[in-house]
Amino acid sequence: MLEYFLTEEQQMMVETAKEIAEKKIVPVRAEYDENQTFPNDVFKAIADADLTGVYIPEEYGGCSGDTPIMNMCLVTEELSKACGGISLAFAGSALGTLPIILSGGDEQKQRWLPKVASGTLAAFGITESDAGSDAASMRTTAVKDGGDYIINGSKMFITNGGEAEIYSIFAMTDKNKGARGCSCFVLEKGMPGFEFGKKEDKMGIRASATRELIFQDCRVPAANMLGREGSGFMTAMKTFDNSRPGVGSQALGIAAGALELAVEYARQRKQFGRPIIANQGLQWMLADMAMQVEAARALIYATARWIDSGAKRPTGPSAMAKCFASDVAMKVAIDAIQVFGGVGYTKEYPIEKYARDAKITQIYEGTNQIQRDEIALALIKEAARK
Repeated sequence: MLEYFLTEEQQMMVETAKEIAEKKIVPVRAEYDENQTFPNDVFKAIADADLTGVYIPEEYGGCSGDTPIMNMCLVTEELSKACGGISLAFAGSALGTLPIILSGGDEQKQRWLPKVASGTLAAFGITESDAGSDAASMRTTAVKDGGDYIINGSKMFITNGGEAEIYSIFAMTDKNKGARGCSCFVLEKGMPGFEFGKKEDKMGIRASATRELIFQDCRVPAANMLGREGSGFMTAMKTFDNSRPGVGSQALGIAAGALELAVEYARQRKQFGRPIIANQGLQWMLADMAMQVEAARALIYATARWIDSGAKRPTGPSAMAKCFASDVAMKVAIDAIQVFGGVGYTKEYPIEKYARDAKITQIYEGTNQIQRDEIALALIKEAARK
């Protein structure tokens, strides 16, 4: 791994996350994956180690300093090396919190951010059955009623759904305005009219809870709206600009973890009287995997640092980081299974799980086809400015 000149504090974050991954995650990852067990115990360890505040400003109980996105990426990567599903409790909570950080007023931040920093789970709700990549076509509505809004509708595939206490929810306050009629609200678990639907039985990231959210005449105070009415779509887009390097970091961790397992197995496994890593064909495969992992890391870290520097609209680089790293994760995980051979296709070894966990990183927070659209649009806009 290259030297990325992390600060002393960031290096401590990485070492702490690595210790949690090795001591708390590795021993339970297979069981939690098999039984779809949500990792409350692991998340408590993450919170007790003060890692849940690494992307939250200090004045609201966190310790982000001036590198919140980089910090989030570092912790996500290290946890994901052990398990992409368990790490998602942390990463999904960050996604749910970013709208408050980006669009919340001071009173709203004082109300919710210290809770998240101390270990309260958050979630992000925008996806619907007919509004996935096309988020502007959502059907969930929020109708003004005095000092409140009445929310009706549903969300699906929500990470941390049912487990989180705080939810950033997007709803249409004026359908006639299209995307400009979308607003963002913070809801709390237990609000009347806010219920949970089925828990999805997934191919991968099975330790992460993915549920439907249901709103039936859910009354939400107007004070819970983030930003002004109609600014929700921009809040969502800004959130994705900041969060997609985090998805890239999850993918990077999965890829790096798979590479480590492949190298270790290749050193131990013997055929024809010598370790299989002595075969040049396999060495080249591992070398390609290592190059891909390091390239993904360099892109993610550079993007995270650029966002932290105050980049106004880092949509293109953010999409690149997510898209490239998730494609790398899928390829490296599949190649790692090839290194393991037949046993890699069984659940006796953990490597098959890495491939199952990797796939979702190419899909959520915008499919990789959507990311390529974003990258191309950024290129077009940049060319037009010249």
